Amino acid sequence: MEKTLTIENKTGLHARPASMFVQTANKFKAKIKLTAKGKSVDAKSILMIMSLGLQQGTDVTINADGEDAQAALDALTDLVKSKFGEE
Repeated sequence: MEKTLTIENKTGLHARPASMFVQTANKFKAKIKLTAKGKSVDAKSILMIMSLGLQQGTDVTINADGEDAQAALDALTDLVKSKFGEE
């Protein structure tokens, strides 16, 4: 299952929100990928997330596969939509 969202917080996915994203992803057993700008990376790796250089307005697709995939997708969607608590 997957969901496409837009990064809305002004600073994009810099270190702190990327860390929050990875910490949330790691709470789930599902395999989770983040796709943006034509690249797919492991959503449980902060280095891989940071390598995407995600800025405000970038569309990202979260793909989750496994037993708790829906819960993982819901939690990560809520995190992105909350602008990582920055605004």
